Amino acid sequence: MADQCGETRFNKEKIIQGQGVDEPLSETGFKQAAAAGIFLNNVKFTHVFSSDLTRTRQTVHGILEKSKVCKDMTVKYDSRLRERKYGVAEGRALSELRAMAKAAGEECPVFTPPGGETLDQVKMRGKDFFDILCQLILQEAGENEQFSRGAPSNCLETSLAEIFPLGKNCPSESNSDSSAPGLVASVLVVSHGAYMKSLFNYFLTDLKCSLPTTLNKSEFMSVSPNTGISLFIINFEKGQEGKPTVQCVCMYLQDHLSGMTETC
Repeated sequence: MADQCGETRFNKEKIIQGQGVDEPLSETGFKQAAAAGIFLNNVKFTHVFSSDLTRTRQTVHGILEKSKVCKDMTVKYDSRLRERKYGVAEGRALSELRAMAKAAGEECPVFTPPGGETLDQVKMRGKDFFDILCQLILQEAGENEQFSRGAPSNCLETSLAEIFPLGKNCPSESNSDSSAPGLVASVLVVSHGAYMKSLFNYFLTDLKCSLPTTLNKSEFMSVSPNTGISLFIINFEKGQEGKPTVQCVCMYLQDHLSGMTETC
């Protein structure tokens, strides 16, 4: 599960933050994080990862603070989850970035400001994190013999199915064989808009991620709103070498914000 960080003052003012401007959450941002936490308060996570920037640290803290089952979980802060680096454009208005791109004969987001990261560099950073995460989960699953008959993984699926439209996306739901394993891990990742857009593009183009019928590719490639929640099912067949299959359950879910004021 991926969650975009909460709003900062610079989000509202349309100022580029990237990595160099480490702005804290605004009052609205803290409320958004708390609302996401309440929405997810019964979801059992086995792992929690976050960008190490202040706005994501505060967001993940706000989420876990409301949890009934994961309040004391250790968060692994990872610099590979940081927002795209925008170089000289950081701390400047989005309109200035667009003007810089136009002057260079390019368009955002393809344009790379001096000192910034290219889209390919951001993609490779996301791929590196995802590959390491998959290796970690597979290693732990093997050590815990989660692939063995009767592995107790129902609670992970049950906690997710209470609020997400899992349907046949879950392995145990799509396979009538009672020995088929269910979820062996439930991972929360809190990161940033441009970064997650790049990672999701990798899922779609490289891993051929399947999409819900209600979601088209243009919506998939938009930028997540603050604390938008996305859920993916990652499946490795036992003994499978190479790429996993990726299924998108939902994108940029905002149900948790429905009770907030319009300014949120």
